[in-house]
Amino acid sequence: MTSTLAPPMTVHRVTPEDAARMRALRLEMLADSPLAFLETLAQAAARPHADYRRRIVQASRGDQLAQFVADPGGRLVGHAGGTVLPEWPGATVVFAVYITPAFRGRGVLGALVDAVAEWSLAIGRSELVLEVVVGNDRAVRAYERLGFEDTGARVPHPSVPGLKELQMRRRA
Repeated sequence: MTSTLAPPMTVHRVTPEDAARMRALRLEMLADSPLAFLETLAQAAARPHADYRRRIVQASRGDQLAQFVADPGGRLVGHAGGTVLPEWPGATVVFAVYITPAFRGRGVLGALVDAVAEWSLAIGRSELVLEVVVGNDRAVRAYERLGFEDTGARVPHPSVPGLKELQMRRRA
């Protein structure tokens, strides 16, 4: 799926050629929003480029994992992934959502989530689910504008003891 935002920005599923730019975006993501992701900046920076490339190749095809990026033709400025987990049949888990600060509020988030939703429907999953750190009200409001609803579930943060995440869902 490729969607066009403001010219020349597109949203597309990652390709193997995106590996270096995706690594740069991943490091930016971790520096800007360390609580939102499951690894530290130091861990990500220490990983060899070959590991990034392997992950991007995996996410570029198939129906278990997909990653989408906002691409203005230079540095990537946004990312959203989708994955399939056995504990949520019929749903795609949206993960690692990030927009470069200068591009927030310009429709990039909606375009990325729409790309994940289209992929989800294409693989037979009609619902999206995601988790947001409790207290990240800006993200919660942004997801609510995209149709996500708080399920009321609160789960432990996977890597920061004592922190909770709230679960949100919407139709794909």
